[in-house]
Amino acid sequence: MKKIILLASFLFMLSCATNPFTGKKTLAFVPNSQIFPTAFAQYDQFLTENKVETGTTRANMIQRVGERIAVAAERWLDANGQQGYLKDYKWEYNLINDPTVNAWCMPGGKIVFYTGILDVAQNETAVAAIMGHEVAHALANHGQQRMSAGMVQQLGAVAGNIAIKDDETRQAFNQYYGVGSTVLGILPFSRKHENESDKIGAYLMAIAGYNPDEAAELWKRMGANSSGQAPPEFLSTHPSSETRVKNLQAEAASAKAEARKFGVTSFRPLGKF
Repeated sequence: MKKIILLASFLFMLSCATNPFTGKKTLAFVPNSQIFPTAFAQYDQFLTENKVETGTTRANMIQRVGERIAVAAERWLDANGQQGYLKDYKWEYNLINDPTVNAWCMPGGKIVFYTGILDVAQNETAVAAIMGHEVAHALANHGQQRMSAGMVQQLGAVAGNIAIKDDETRQAFNQYYGVGSTVLGILPFSRKHENESDKIGAYLMAIAGYNPDEAAELWKRMGANSSGQAPPEFLSTHPSSETRVKNLQAEAASAKAEARKFGVTSFRPLGKF
């Protein structure tokens, strides 16, 4: 047990990265040099197995918004002493013809939008809010942190099974540890990432010339679209729509102030489609 604790402490000391947006230390047991190639390969495989929409007005819009958000990210990082942070990123933006209401960004900048989410977005500015949020996940290395948190959770299970000698107690531990560590650890960790990405995304969309006020409006529509079917917040990987609306409304002024540092004093029209 002592050896496990010493090993865990050693890993924590060696396996930390700094979030460029918050300045806080984060778990990084697996380096991006290993994560990125795997993510790129998985992305390419995904594209071969799904219907990619190309050359349409909305596919071109996804590309345009993505490029603007990527430029905004690079401008912010360069201005804050993070030159070269994106050197290993390989940006790609694809629209998938699928009614799923979702979008995601893999580590390293590989992005997918499903056509289903466009019905909720309703305008290009809302697409920028979604794009900024997803890009923020990649920039803040949230995928890397989730992998590391999963490893910590597994290490805790191993340590518990080694430390507990009584069979009955060990069985009880195994029964409750997974649920307890998920509800009290993994899920709050994930919700924190979502809130963090909402904030970073609002800044990125504003620097890219999109009004961050629309981010809260988007989440009002997302909440209405879910028809109250979302699980209770404490059992979810994501904050509730109500929480996100409140947080994004509070962040909008700061995002606009940040954009002014980059010469952005007015925003593009919503760009309805």
